[in-house]
Amino acid sequence: MTSRLLISLSVLLIAAQKLCAQLTPAEDFFNGGAQLYISNNVPAALERVEMGLKTYPDDEKLKKLEQLLKQQQQQQNQQQQNQQNQQQSQQDQKQQDKKDQQQKQDQKQQQDQKQNSEQQKQDQQKQSDQKKDEEQKQQRKKDSGDKPKGEQQDQQPGQPAKAGEMTPEEAKRLLDAQKGNEQLLQLKPQDKPHDPNKPVKDW
Repeated sequence: MTSRLLISLSVLLIAAQKLCAQLTPAEDFFNGGAQLYISNNVPAALERVEMGLKTYPDDEKLKKLEQLLKQQQQQQNQQQQNQQNQQQSQQDQKQQDKKDQQQKQDQKQQQDQKQNSEQQKQDQQKQSDQKKDEEQKQQRKKDSGDKPKGEQQDQQPGQPAKAGEMTPEEAKRLLDAQKGNEQLLQLKPQDKPHDPNKPVKDW
């Protein structure tokens, strides 16, 4: 019973294959593959043609179309590979550009920090110098305030007296005082006074 059923199924299957082959001749496989190729669906077109070649292995049109589709598929694979490589290259270039830009920003930041640091040092030095100048001015004022009034009046403004030096007024007064003393001194004659009673030697 089972064997009869299997035999019946086998006969039906063979009949169905023959019927399908009659319904879909090689021309239909070729046309279907060509339409899929025109619509740029190369994998589906190749699959359709290969199905036709299984049924009609000696069909020249299907063989040529299969060869064409395989070449086309190889070209598409190559183009896809090139596109992937190009995209990868572009991504690498973008990453490199980003890295370079980051390095430039870091260098600029370091330069700015260095300039700011140097500027701060210069400002601190300037403030320190100004402070020293102020202290020196205050010390001069204090020193000039401690001197007796007579000395302060003798000094001309803008000409501070140095230790061991005289102001022009002091030198002038000293010279004037010396002149007065010279007038008081009388010159004594070096020769002896002439005595009129003493005879003059004439020889």
